[in-house]
Amino acid sequence: MSAVLTDPVARDATTNASSLSPTTLQPQATTAQGSTALAERPYVESASRPAPGHQPRKGSLTVLIPAYNEAENIAETIQSLHAQTIKPDHIIVVDDCSKDNTGEIARAHGATVVRPSKNRGCKASALNYGLDFVPDELCLAIDADTTLAPDAIEKLLPAMSDERFGAACGFVLPRRVQTMWERGRYVEYLYAFEFYKPIQDYYGRPMIASGCFSVYRTADLRRIGGWPTRTVGEDMDLTWTLYNDGYKVRYVPEAICYPIEPPTFAFMQKQLMRWSSGFWQCVKVHWKDLLNVPYLRMIVAVALWDAVFAATIYFTLLPLLAIFVHPLFLLGYLMDLPSIAGPVLYGAYKRGETLKALSSIPAFYVLRFVNFYYSLKTFYMEFIARKPLRTFEKGH
Repeated sequence: MSAVLTDPVARDATTNASSLSPTTLQPQATTAQGSTALAERPYVESASRPAPGHQPRKGSLTVLIPAYNEAENIAETIQSLHAQTIKPDHIIVVDDCSKDNTGEIARAHGATVVRPSKNRGCKASALNYGLDFVPDELCLAIDADTTLAPDAIEKLLPAMSDERFGAACGFVLPRRVQTMWERGRYVEYLYAFEFYKPIQDYYGRPMIASGCFSVYRTADLRRIGGWPTRTVGEDMDLTWTLYNDGYKVRYVPEAICYPIEPPTFAFMQKQLMRWSSGFWQCVKVHWKDLLNVPYLRMIVAVALWDAVFAATIYFTLLPLLAIFVHPLFLLGYLMDLPSIAGPVLYGAYKRGETLKALSSIPAFYVLRFVNFYYSLKTFYMEFIARKPLRTFEKGH
């Protein structure tokens, strides 16, 4: 998805039937005499928005999937949903004006497909369009390139029985671990989800409920206006908004999802630009509120240190010391290797992937170096140059 971060299409409210069935919402064709032209207004065949006053069944679940040109991946995603030990009540794919046959494939695999009249411009806006059609108590958002372990929904849903929690998220592992960039991301995820995330979950404050696989209460999403479109980091923005609303977020490591990660630098740099910019934009939007959430305040401060000061040390201090004092200062790049390798190898051992993790650690350091670069670049763009990223581009 590549478009300006706007919400070009106001939410339509043209229907009120409550049933959903696998079909595609297509633009309405009309005459040229003052009527809406083809592709200017969606119409509903048999799928529709819930009727006013609709009361969802307790525990009912809709899976919401935003998709743009995902013909290669959408079938596997939907198939993994049909294979769940606890199946969702509805699967809704938001075909965001794809130029391929994403919608047709999704419908052929049993999903309800809704399609706005124009591309929504960003993932958050596409999700918000689909949110209008969700008839169930819970809404699980997953990416169109993400498959779930067969028991992922079964493991995730119990967390939402506690009213204190506004969202629950799972463990994320790359589906493919082949290229250097995929290997770097594999180690990065093992480290984050085996080390950082459990600590954050202890306080009920994961820094982010991952956008590729998280569940929410539909009523809460509607009350706060859905996924925020003011940043390019809609999942982090939504997570922090829930904290400001007094909710906690649960991390469920037993619920596992498998997204496709960027296999090349060309795609990775787009994703890192968006993620880093999204973090800085969330800091700008929420900084006052962060002061009132003690643990979140601390982990964001650590992230700020890592993104700015640690990156500066990586790019300036260590090279200068190596050049003008002694080359052994280059070992500083590996000074935290033991603290990283421990959680990574532990997580890999549990999955029978120790050798895969060991062979991927060098790629992690390459990705880390690139991460630091984009952290500094986006910090400059957001706070100094005042040129925030407003374009949402896919990372695969």
